[in-house]
Amino acid sequence: MYNLIDQAEWRIHDHYVAELLSRLKDAVYDAEDILDEFRCYETKLSVEGNAISVEPVIDFFHSVTQGSFNKVTDIQKRLNHLSGQLEKMGLLQAVPWFDKSLRPETTSFPTEAKIFGRDEEKDKLIRLLGVPTNNTAGPSGHKRKRSGVCSSASNQICATIDTNEATVTSVLVLPIVGIGGVGKNTLAQDICNHSKVKRHFHLIIWICVSDDFDAKRLTKEAIEQSSGEVPKNNNLNFLQGALVNSLNTRRFLIVLDDMWDENEMDWKRFCAPFRNVLKRSMMLVTTRSPKVADIVRTMDPFPLEGLNEDVFWEFFKLCVFGSDTSNNYLELEPIGEKILPKLKGSPLAAKTLGRLLGMSLDLAHWDRILKSQLGASRFVLCTQNITISERKKDLAEIWVAEGLVEHQYTGDQYFEELAHLSFFQKYPRSHEKYVIHDLMHNMAQLVSKDECFIVKDTKDLTKIPQNVRHLLVLKGGDVQCSDLLKHDMAQHRKLRTLLWGLSLKSKTGNTVMEKWCTELLCMRVMVCSSISKWGLPDSISNMKHLQYLKILDSCLCKKLPASFCRLYNMQKFYAEKWEIDDIPSSIGILINLQKSELVKCHFDRIHSFGILKGATDEGQRGQFKIKNYNGESLPSRFHPQNSQQIHSYDRTNSTLLSLTAVEITDCRNLSNLERFLHPAYVPNIKKIKNFQLQQLRIGTN
Repeated sequence: MYNLIDQAEWRIHDHYVAELLSRLKDAVYDAEDILDEFRCYETKLSVEGNAISVEPVIDFFHSVTQGSFNKVTDIQKRLNHLSGQLEKMGLLQAVPWFDKSLRPETTSFPTEAKIFGRDEEKDKLIRLLGVPTNNTAGPSGHKRKRSGVCSSASNQICATIDTNEATVTSVLVLPIVGIGGVGKNTLAQDICNHSKVKRHFHLIIWICVSDDFDAKRLTKEAIEQSSGEVPKNNNLNFLQGALVNSLNTRRFLIVLDDMWDENEMDWKRFCAPFRNVLKRSMMLVTTRSPKVADIVRTMDPFPLEGLNEDVFWEFFKLCVFGSDTSNNYLELEPIGEKILPKLKGSPLAAKTLGRLLGMSLDLAHWDRILKSQLGASRFVLCTQNITISERKKDLAEIWVAEGLVEHQYTGDQYFEELAHLSFFQKYPRSHEKYVIHDLMHNMAQLVSKDECFIVKDTKDLTKIPQNVRHLLVLKGGDVQCSDLLKHDMAQHRKLRTLLWGLSLKSKTGNTVMEKWCTELLCMRVMVCSSISKWGLPDSISNMKHLQYLKILDSCLCKKLPASFCRLYNMQKFYAEKWEIDDIPSSIGILINLQKSELVKCHFDRIHSFGILKGATDEGQRGQFKIKNYNGESLPSRFHPQNSQQIHSYDRTNSTLLSLTAVEITDCRNLSNLERFLHPAYVPNIKKIKNFQLQQLRIGTN
């Protein structure tokens, strides 16, 4: 089914496919919910230790059958029908990936009649390429003879050759780095066609690299452009020798456009022939990836930013109105001026949105685009099956909670890959936070319009899709908690992710939270800016699928409800500003809880709660970590009162028998671990790490 969904997304422009795809996704989500429901009952049996009880099985059976209606049968029928419909439309072929054939090949010939606002950058780059400012003299200051050799298509004016020029042992490499659509390719084309550049270099070679960095292919293309001949021998050693012979008497500029490959060995293999080249030969590399730039550079990378505001406005008007003048549509200019900052100076964004606006020079059309979700991407992007928050760590953990990846490490890798592809960009004022371009955000909303929704003001509440799976409510609008009581959230019972930016500190907020805990029972991820002075409601245990809970602000309540300990699927619990003094003693039965960070104490991988069997990372098993704990000794639940009580912990704490390492950080008041480190309680301790403690008694045994 997932493969079929992937294939259908390539045909989302077909309205019939889009309709079927939305219904298929909904059925797949429902199937996942049924499977997760069964796993919840399995976990309950495991935790509560009654493996022979049939009661949970009966409960599950009742949850999926309502009279003659059977959820499992219904979902299976829907999946069969919808997949059959899509397959009849020819969606059985392999999913088309973005390969070389789908990336447009670039050349040195300019594609833009006029370039806006890049004169300063162009002049700097030409100087960095070593091109002299004097039109008639070469780098050595004397006139040169003209050569008849000129094989680059763009090289209509050929440089002259001085056969006495010195050689160097390596070629200089200058990378141009910038996000997609900022104009790297256009600028490189303009430089290649500049008269001074053509006079300076004997030969200009342009190679479109894209994501197919093959040293043999690139070498063959360089030979073809430098000699005008197609090499017949496909041996890399022969090809590299031919390239050396072709270039050894000419000062060249090689442009490698749109380079993605981050394999340093591939780069070194390609550069092997450039060991004895004419002085002032150069390579110019355009790339989105700072990592690529760092691998190839012999000079500082040249960062290319968006166009400045004044020039960008003129370019944007040209994209919208073409050769026509905007003076004929003065009523549209104020709207265009409001849209402009959202495009971040990107020429490609201006072209793309300019075409959309230019389709209808109508005030209502422009106003609809202005009021769309162009500016909502800074806090969260909800995209297909994904909820993306600001920090990489948050995102990877949420992906795990949503079941999209198995481990956080995998999520981190995916995030880094997307960042390298410029899908994410570093937020300038934070080393942890990322943003995405508004057009990327719009695209994501388009493909996930029935699954994800953003509420900015009260009128958005009525627009929430009934089967929405991921919901963000932004602060700063006119939405109040009382509006949520009027809006029936129970109709969105399939909701999996709720990111709530408004305060829930009032009594009304407490009522809203209680309603969520009784109505939104498919929830996997919940982030709240704050909760009321009554804390989490007892009904929180109804959210048995909940795996990620974060509360951003402090709370007057000092305890967790005992029912919290029935959230058997909980993996991450963050409440870093909430001072919780009373943690239920049964917290240890949360076998899947991996991390909990509270204002007074940071517990890592639940070892600090006295349970290890939920750990999945072998490297972490047998470790106990506690951080920022203010007490003088550990809570009583960690202390065996006598030898008889040690052995009474068999069901919940017996895995502490395998504890081998203790790590304690920033617990300045902690002075006594004697009772916790009783030899009969933790007999296998081998390592104790104690950071910044004044004194600590760990016992004499």
